[in-house]
Amino acid sequence: MSGQFGLLKQKRFAPFFGTQFLGAFNDNLFKNALIVLLTFQSAQWTTLQPELLANLAAGIFILPFFLFSATAGQLADKYDKALLARLVKVLEMVIMGVAAVGFFMHSLNLLMGALFLLGLHSTLFGPVKYAILPQHLHTDELVGGNALIEAGTFVAILVGTLAGGLLAGSVDHPAWIAVGGFVVALAGYVISRGIPAAPAPVPGLKVNPNPITETWRNINFARANRTVFLSILGISWFWLYGALFLAQFPAYAKNVLGGGESSVTLLLATFTVGIGLGSLLCERMSGKRVEIGLVPFGSIGLTLFGLDMYFASPVGLIGNSPHELLALLSLPAIWRVLFDLMMLGVFGGFFIVPLYALVQLRSSTEHRARIIAANNIVNALFMVVGALGAAALLTAGLSIPALFGIAALLNAAVAIYIYGLVPEFLLRFIAWLLIKAAYRLRSEGLDHIPAEGAAVLVANHVSFVDAVIIMGAAPRPVRFVMDHRIFRIPVLSYVFRHCGAIPIAAAKEDPALMEKAFAAVSSALADGELVAIFPEGNITRDGELQPFRPGISRILAANPVPVVPLALSGLWGSFFSRVDGEAMKSPFRRGLFARITLRAGPPVEATEASPKMLHAQVLALRGPEK
Repeated sequence: MSGQFGLLKQKRFAPFFGTQFLGAFNDNLFKNALIVLLTFQSAQWTTLQPELLANLAAGIFILPFFLFSATAGQLADKYDKALLARLVKVLEMVIMGVAAVGFFMHSLNLLMGALFLLGLHSTLFGPVKYAILPQHLHTDELVGGNALIEAGTFVAILVGTLAGGLLAGSVDHPAWIAVGGFVVALAGYVISRGIPAAPAPVPGLKVNPNPITETWRNINFARANRTVFLSILGISWFWLYGALFLAQFPAYAKNVLGGGESSVTLLLATFTVGIGLGSLLCERMSGKRVEIGLVPFGSIGLTLFGLDMYFASPVGLIGNSPHELLALLSLPAIWRVLFDLMMLGVFGGFFIVPLYALVQLRSSTEHRARIIAANNIVNALFMVVGALGAAALLTAGLSIPALFGIAALLNAAVAIYIYGLVPEFLLRFIAWLLIKAAYRLRSEGLDHIPAEGAAVLVANHVSFVDAVIIMGAAPRPVRFVMDHRIFRIPVLSYVFRHCGAIPIAAAKEDPALMEKAFAAVSSALADGELVAIFPEGNITRDGELQPFRPGISRILAANPVPVVPLALSGLWGSFFSRVDGEAMKSPFRRGLFARITLRAGPPVEATEASPKMLHAQVLALRGPEK
């Protein structure tokens, strides 16, 4: 993990990280301090019930996300994001001034206005927060950067919430809450001065102040890329799912575990540590690239441990008075609940970090901030709907553990629906699982594969899983041209079929299928897709690189696109190779976790890419190891 933590020493990341951390900390410090103050001293401020005040405060804080996210996205695409970050910090200091006046005047309306403005502050910073990362980080740093941002945000939420509660209960005059918030905002502004410039992608953009029409336009920008839009829906579902659990912690601690305030803190801390740990593990598990195969893995864990929260929730712990924290921790049932919460956080990190990185990577540069704004709007909508749905179910008599169980089952249904619409997630998961379970893959030079636009990938053919390995390592979807017999191998055929593989046969065997394959390749390249072929025509039987067939020349004559040579090494002798004349008969011949390598070379222009020249390129990339 040294790579992602090394970003904290970089000027292009550290000041921004500190700025967003203090912003999230301050939001929760003020919000929780205000809620605690109004809960325990509500009679001094209003005749409204404390429960209503808490929900009113939550609603006021989230309202700006609906009203101003569209405008915030436009501003982040029109102006330098580093400048916007500093202006947002200035606004934060002004807000704390408004809050101080509210405390001195004993005005609930002013305090709620300050809370609304803090929501506006978060709304304005949201598109900056995620759209700036691709400008300052390299592609192989996006996962690590997003992991640090997610982990830092949740830690800031936890620490800010705890600090707000302590501040509200320990100061002589509530105005000190605003003073504390002002100091934090000032520190954030000072740190934000170090954020490097992040030039606007569309400086000539004309800002549309209408939130309704602009919101719809931003959503349409996101919908232009189906994977991006469904990633946004996945992110929004996670926030609904996570917020549903977080909202029940106080009642769950009191009415199910029989604990007091300290047990609520324990639940929140456990979940937060899990999120941080899962987020930070993403970089190591994904090999420093955007590995969307982790998303299905995350959803599986979110479902399993959410269900186990239902089964693990103890019965009969409630007594005449709240149990002390140490007394609760002496019970084995509590440790199972804490383990479930920890793992919910860990798998939540696996789920959310790759999705955020994918949205950043595949969003068009000129629309990225507005797409992030659309994401924030949908996030807020999902959280509100989730809160209303949970309130309705609990009012109808559903228990909190049962609510957790229903949410986990719904999570499974949502996951199946999304992966059915975009098989790429599930296919990358299968490829990732195969690579992690059977091999230790090292990849080199994959940045030579173009991030967008058509190209042909040519590779040596060593085993029956070559396509799966390349598919799992490539930074974007790849369509493979493969022998129709390999295409029909059980289990693997599911993967090949759903990733758009193109079966081909020799002209002597099935001329119609061969012509159909070339037509499909031409169509895919015309659409700007990546197409991969194995020019040898068959899997090697002796481990050596066979002569390349002329099919590549025919493809390039119809579609003169760049060609990226790839070379696989280390697979010869493995279970899926024909080392003994027949594949898949000696499972442990190479042992577990055999080292394999995938190397990519610089793109070759179509006019130079003859079969002989490409053969030499692939052979040189492969080296002596088969």
